[in-house]
Amino acid sequence: MSEEYHKIRRLPPYVFEEVNKKKAAARARGIDIIDLGMGNPDLPTPKFVVDKLCEAIRDPRTHRYSASKGIAGLRRAQAAYYERRFNVKLNPDTQVVATLGSKEGFANMAQAITAPGDVVLCPNPTYPIHAFGFLMTGGTIRSIPAKPDEDFLRAIDRAVRHSIPKPIAIILNYPSNPTAYEADLDFYAEVVKFARENEIVILSDLAYSEIFFDGSPPPSVLEVPGAMDVAVEFTSMSKTFSMPGWRVGFAVGNERLISALARVKSYLDYGAFTPIQVAATAALNAGDAAIEEVRAVYRHRRDVLVESFGRAHFDVPPPSSTMFAWAQIPERFRYMGSLEFSKLLIEKADVAVAPGIGFGEYGDDYVRIALVENEHRIRQAARNIRRFLASGNDPVQKAASADA
Repeated sequence: MSEEYHKIRRLPPYVFEEVNKKKAAARARGIDIIDLGMGNPDLPTPKFVVDKLCEAIRDPRTHRYSASKGIAGLRRAQAAYYERRFNVKLNPDTQVVATLGSKEGFANMAQAITAPGDVVLCPNPTYPIHAFGFLMTGGTIRSIPAKPDEDFLRAIDRAVRHSIPKPIAIILNYPSNPTAYEADLDFYAEVVKFARENEIVILSDLAYSEIFFDGSPPPSVLEVPGAMDVAVEFTSMSKTFSMPGWRVGFAVGNERLISALARVKSYLDYGAFTPIQVAATAALNAGDAAIEEVRAVYRHRRDVLVESFGRAHFDVPPPSSTMFAWAQIPERFRYMGSLEFSKLLIEKADVAVAPGIGFGEYGDDYVRIALVENEHRIRQAARNIRRFLASGNDPVQKAASADA
């Protein structure tokens, strides 16, 4: 019994847990840690959504098992959202599945379509479930660049020509977590053309479709003609409506893939609690004003973060979407990597961020900073970091000085 189970052996140590332990230990000592690490929205769910939940929960008929693929009204609401927002028509009966958040949907899709040894093309860095959902099912990950440009297109072409067996799927994630990269329809059109020619599935994570600040709203890959032949897209209500703990998301797109996901889910769950689905339906049908409010809050926090951290001599490129900034570690600390730097920020600045290594080895020069504290806390984090950076508190430099 001492040997680890097969699937557990395929998972590396969860690097975020090291930061979480450091954070918890500091708080246990009474230290006020400003937590910009986990992407856990602090904004309240809109009142009208909570009111609808309370109304639905009083009906005892909603206390029974729900529908694994989502109640009909919720699936119709998601289809209506896609038509309104992207001009994409979906059949709510065959092209929409409600999931327990986009993360669960992605993991269960991996279970549905992956055989042992199957190769999946995954951006690096990227949100962990994009890779580990497939690794846990016996698949193999081949990393490709995260930025949606010519290098990405060349990489997927090389992968198809040189991978044995041929890849079964390409992961897309734009706007990206953690990098905040955005893709346009021209890029999506190239990927769709490639996927159709090579009979490869596209799995697109569009969880941040509504958290954008500059320019045009992020598009859906399903807007591209022919994308429905090869693509499924995952969305979430967690960030859009500040409903992370409610666990409501969606998979939409290709009927065959949606059917496979629905079949797997039917063996694993009975869907979200019906009152939650009823409230989520109300949010989708009447929530445009609430989305605007959420977007405005994150835009203001982004501006405060970029300005205050810049004055602290910690340069943060302004993200044009998502609730995250992707910032390179200050040069003098880059040698230690993102995990040790993140632990050092907790110890010396009382600020928690997410180490970039947790999103893939190509993220190790970066940290992800989440816009999950109010502007006053963000400014305080910047002041703490400014004092820390000005102190010259560098473990290696200290050691070198002591040796001298």
